[in-house]
Amino acid sequence: MKEKLKIYIGYDRGQDSPPRYNEITNSPYEVCKKSIEKYNSDIEIVPLKLNELIDNNIYTRPVDPGATTEFTYSRFLVPYLNNYKGKAVFMDSDFLWQCDIEELLEFYNSELSVMCVQHDYVPKQATKMDGIKQFNYPRKNWSSLMLFNCEHPDCKTLTPDIVSTETPQYLHRMNWTSDKLIGKIPLEYNWLEGDYGSSVEPKVIHYTNGGPWYKTWDGDFRTNWTDIYDSI
Repeated sequence: MKEKLKIYIGYDRGQDSPPRYNEITNSPYEVCKKSIEKYNSDIEIVPLKLNELIDNNIYTRPVDPGATTEFTYSRFLVPYLNNYKGKAVFMDSDFLWQCDIEELLEFYNSELSVMCVQHDYVPKQATKMDGIKQFNYPRKNWSSLMLFNCEHPDCKTLTPDIVSTETPQYLHRMNWTSDKLIGKIPLEYNWLEGDYGSSVEPKVIHYTNGGPWYKTWDGDFRTNWTDIYDSI
């Protein structure tokens, strides 16, 4: 029997409709999940919940006031949570899939440790929708979508202790592996709304500058998101 692809989606309790959001009953996480299941129901989706990881003493990192979401660092626990076996995908919750997620497997290479869209851009906005300062740094947004080879020796170095203690630079710039072991996924699988334009219909939209769930947001691909939201 074919083993189901396991997908971990970042979950942030702050996205469950705080006052600055529209009157939504389903969070960005739920819309992301629904968009995946629209094209493939033979997969396993797991919400990456920080409070559960803390309760189970898996994640012990002190609160970082600069972290933009609850899954800023916990995403790197995916190989551990997958028992360092097989393949696993992590993505931010503000993704919207418009294709079968198993298309990513076309870019999987068992010789590599991790595969991602290797963005090379400068954010256009100085702040995020939450009012948080927008930082630019090497390999920004590479870790927003990762296809892990959980069995690779480099992925096995991502232990709960390392994820809880190492620097943001070490984790997000993927210094835990070597450059030659980072595989490429095409740009259309992590299309940064507001930064890459709307002249094409991407396979996966990443609302990294906010999305239709914000009261003041006015960007591209609004109906793509609201159509999935309305279908839940």
